[in-house]
Amino acid sequence: MQILQDIPLAPYTTLQVGGPARYFVNGHTEADILEALAYARDHNLEVFVLGGGSNLVVSDQGWPGLVIKIDIAGIAVRNENDKRLFTAGAGDDWDRLVAYSVEQNCAGIECMSGIPGTVGGTPVQNVGAYGQEVAETITSVRVIDTTSGEAREITNVKCGFAYRTSIFNTLEKGRYIVTQVSYALTPGGAPRIEYADLKKYFVTATSQPTLSKVREAVRSIRASKAMLIVPNDDDCRSAGSFFKNPIISTAEYERIAALSASGEQKPPHYPAPDGQVKISAAWLVERSGFHKGYTEGRVGISRKHSLAIVNRGSATASEIAQFKTKVQEGVQKVFGLQLRPEPVFVGF
Repeated sequence: MQILQDIPLAPYTTLQVGGPARYFVNGHTEADILEALAYARDHNLEVFVLGGGSNLVVSDQGWPGLVIKIDIAGIAVRNENDKRLFTAGAGDDWDRLVAYSVEQNCAGIECMSGIPGTVGGTPVQNVGAYGQEVAETITSVRVIDTTSGEAREITNVKCGFAYRTSIFNTLEKGRYIVTQVSYALTPGGAPRIEYADLKKYFVTATSQPTLSKVREAVRSIRASKAMLIVPNDDDCRSAGSFFKNPIISTAEYERIAALSASGEQKPPHYPAPDGQVKISAAWLVERSGFHKGYTEGRVGISRKHSLAIVNRGSATASEIAQFKTKVQEGVQKVFGLQLRPEPVFVGF
């Protein structure tokens, strides 16, 4: 294990902002991670665990402690009852795993094609897209418990999954380092086509689309919204969807719908647990004056997706944060609703 110093973090993030890590190490094995944790403990350093960097805003000051970059790779597959279990290293590329599962004709994560980042980040935020969430297929998460220094398995039910949350980013935030994740997928299963964008894409299909066709469709839809990483496209220089879709009561939804422009359709919404409603954050942002392509200086809204805050070139993390606050204040003023950011803010 090699401890590096003063390593710029911006290149490790899709948003491309942020200062350096005082200390930096690549963790290729659990032993590397344990050694790095011991080093941090001996030198009284705070630790930040870095995955694919697709959901991060790193401060301009960077990270004053130790950054552990998770690089544990490898995918293993075995049959278990009527499922096929895919176990992947936390440092593996997420879309590589999705592509492999589709090649193996196994359903369960095909709608999450094209999401940037690594496998290890998926249980932390209960990653989801186009009608699927990883909570539906994860069987267990292998972690290092930083309080005991031991590796252990956490079952699905113990992960505390909810919309974009888990114990890893709430109750036990900072305690566990994910090293491996197992997903139970369905051999020969039908793809899920429930989301409006996918239904529209296949509206003229004369037969049931295959898993590979759904994967292609999802990647195509994501590309049309600049949610697929494409080199030299500044609309892709983002942290993905910057705000979570608010989950509100039906009464609150009707209150917001009543504020819509005369003759306009009601805000897009989806069922949520306990009889609540998930309302479109993109709709709220646009109706608050932040249209696609809206730009202030070096920061703006993607030309293709109103939920993506983008770095138009050489933006600072401070500028990103200020713009984020301006959007939140705009939505609060118009609709009386607080938008919550989806990315993790590091070093602020």
